[in-house]
Amino acid sequence: MSSEAKPILQVEHVNSFYGHIQALHDVSLQVNYGEIVTMIGANGAGKSTLMMTIFGHPRARDGRIIFDGWDITDEPTHHIARRGISLVPEGRRIFPRMTVLENLQLGAELAVDSHFDDDLAFVYSLFPVLEKRQDQRAGTLSGGEQQMLAIGRALMGKPRFLMLDEPSLGLAPLVVKQVFDVLRQLNEEHNMTIFLVEQNAWHALKLAHRGHVLVNGRITMSGSGEELLASDEVRAAYLEGGA
Repeated sequence: MSSEAKPILQVEHVNSFYGHIQALHDVSLQVNYGEIVTMIGANGAGKSTLMMTIFGHPRARDGRIIFDGWDITDEPTHHIARRGISLVPEGRRIFPRMTVLENLQLGAELAVDSHFDDDLAFVYSLFPVLEKRQDQRAGTLSGGEQQMLAIGRALMGKPRFLMLDEPSLGLAPLVVKQVFDVLRQLNEEHNMTIFLVEQNAWHALKLAHRGHVLVNGRITMSGSGEELLASDEVRAAYLEGGA
């Protein structure tokens, strides 16, 4: 991570609703170039809503979302994606009847065509199993392989800002370690900026430079990953029996 704290994403006093139900309450945070920031919290705390609000659905009712100097608060999702944001959604949402390669090709639609072979080789270097399975239907992959495919598909769009929603959900511990090792590699070797939403607080805070705790749609704590890991409150709420 660069020592210069220059923001790529700024969320300013955002309120978000599903119908009449308020999901986010005056949420503000900043993600700087080249860092990993995580948002932890219990199921239903509003973590996924925050990520989807950044991506344009649902819309922020109040507040602003600034990406790389551009106000994207009211932009359509496909415009937000073209600015260099990729989202790996909760539940993976791959196309099960399509092959691994076809899924990756779909992810490349926002990238420059001439770089496709290089981008594909890069994804295969991160996840060699995908190359072995490239002609296999995605729905026949294991859960861990499907998560690797979802991340690989997002990377094919050559993002400058990678968002991941619960990437460890439902995965075996060994696969979780593989996935988080790849995220660390993307950040340290390729300077990719990552915003991570996770229930697995221990893995997320070990990886992240900074973190926030979201409770009932409100940020209640913020600090470095190490500070939050050492917090008695965080340990009691999210880490007891976890690591």
